[in-house]
Amino acid sequence: MTRYERIPEPSEAGNYPDDEIDLRELFTIVWASKWIIILSTLLFAVCGVAYALYKPDIYQANALLAPADGESGGRLGGQLGSLASLAGVTIGEDSSNNTVIAKEVLQSRAFLADFIRRHQLEAPLMATEAWNTRRKEWVYDRKIYNPETGEWGTDDDGESLRPTDWDLVKTFRENHLKVSENKDNGMVTVSVKSLSPIAARQWTEWLVKDINEHMRAQDVEEAEASINYLEAKLNETNIAGMQQVFYQLIESETRTVMLANAQQEYVFKTVDPAVVPQEKSEPKRPLIAIIGILLGGILGVFTVFIRAFSTGTPGPVRRLEQRKTGNLNKNQRSKVI
Repeated sequence: MTRYERIPEPSEAGNYPDDEIDLRELFTIVWASKWIIILSTLLFAVCGVAYALYKPDIYQANALLAPADGESGGRLGGQLGSLASLAGVTIGEDSSNNTVIAKEVLQSRAFLADFIRRHQLEAPLMATEAWNTRRKEWVYDRKIYNPETGEWGTDDDGESLRPTDWDLVKTFRENHLKVSENKDNGMVTVSVKSLSPIAARQWTEWLVKDINEHMRAQDVEEAEASINYLEAKLNETNIAGMQQVFYQLIESETRTVMLANAQQEYVFKTVDPAVVPQEKSEPKRPLIAIIGILLGGILGVFTVFIRAFSTGTPGPVRRLEQRKTGNLNKNQRSKVI
């Protein structure tokens, strides 16, 4: 006898539902396990709301700064730069370059460590639990810091909990300070976050003031060092032409010192000063709650499908598997010998 196989017609082959999943079947699976999805959604919603309520309010103060004109350095440097180069002295810096340096110094470890120590921010940064809005004072974790005695606590090994400069700068950078620059107009925004709206404004003002003072003191120190160097060179030469050059350079550096001390805002001019924020910036409680609800619903549906297709629960899934098995047997019987 001749063996041959019956080749199914295209219409028959296209009607096989082996690899098809009916959306009604999936909906039936979801509906049959709706309580799992509801409970998962409610659980995540409650957790999301609880987390949102647990997070304390955080306030952010912003100061908008513009680079100073740099008249003292730029103008004098243009007039006497060539003469200064002959004597081995550099006078005057480009204002844009000075602004870039100041922005980096503002975020540097040395500057921030000195800033925190000078303004005694160790305890507010590392040992606070909340801000008492009624009394306008910090609420400290007394296991870490005692505000009455000013003493720091100890851990289980007897080591002091007093933070190091590394800890202070890392916490301030990651949780409190943000410095951004608008590339279009060169404006710099200094933002400070804190549990206290008053502290956020105060710390922002201190940062702007201290960076101006720091850059002023640095330029004055360099100018005075140049003056001392030029005076020493002046005493070493008897050439009238060189003496005239040194006199002009000394006059230039002296004028730089005078103008630096006269400018209150040396590197950054305040365009929009920091104010006490009236609204919190974090946390976004409605968003946290919505994300919790969505995660709960998605996880519930995913769990239902995994449970249904892995264990073969009775109902729609079993009927679907039985239908696939029946189609497989039908295909096998279609082979005619």
